[in-house]
Amino acid sequence: MRPRTVLAFALGLVLFVAGCGGSGKTPEKVAASPSATSTPKPTSSPTPRPTRTTPSPKPKLRPLPKKLPAGLHRRSGSPGVALTFDDGPDPRYTPQILAQLRAAHVTATFCLVGRQAKHYPELVAQIVREGHQICNHSWRHDLDLGRRPVAEIRADLERTNRVIREAAPKAQITWFRQPGGRWTAEELAVADQLGLRPLHWSVDPQDWDHPPAQKIIKRVKSSTHHGSVVLMHDAGGDRTQTMAACRHLIPDLKRRYGIARLR
Repeated sequence: MRPRTVLAFALGLVLFVAGCGGSGKTPEKVAASPSATSTPKPTSSPTPRPTRTTPSPKPKLRPLPKKLPAGLHRRSGSPGVALTFDDGPDPRYTPQILAQLRAAHVTATFCLVGRQAKHYPELVAQIVREGHQICNHSWRHDLDLGRRPVAEIRADLERTNRVIREAAPKAQITWFRQPGGRWTAEELAVADQLGLRPLHWSVDPQDWDHPPAQKIIKRVKSSTHHGSVVLMHDAGGDRTQTMAACRHLIPDLKRRYGIARLR
């Protein structure tokens, strides 16, 4: 054989032996890739639900006394009759009553609700300007005001006074009338501390229930005497029948008893 051929044969033999020896080795373990490793996911804590705050219970209302407390003003303080008008001012009816009183040259007492006074300050100013007396009638005509905590009663009366005086800075607020006449001793004590005299009534024609004008007239005439305090309304609903009744009652009461200011 030629030397070149022999050399090629020998080189091929060496390569063959080396390849066979490599195939008999045990293959090394392949390291697991990070993606193949099962890493446990962290357990997420449940989002806490907001805790409901339990509203604090409202203060329990005091029971109404079985009879009206002493010290209520039910008389005019003179032989004349005092006219009082509740729940205003009202843009429909208060101007009508003011016009009737002006025509008769008499004055009355207007028991003003705070919210109404806030809405119609020009009427409050007119009432004061025309010489009528002012009575605080609570902020929102709260029938249960006298049964509430003393601090609430005071805040209610002070708020109403403040609104009235914002409309008429020179207003003298002498009186307070509890809506519905549902008086309590606690309420009288607060009113006294604020310089307000408790005004009740002696004649109630129940015009708040919208009876016909003739029935209002009849009830007032049958119950009125010298010194009476007559309760009527210039707001709080349809007061058409009260307006009609007053066109007769104001001149009639003036002629029979005189119409006087509260004392």
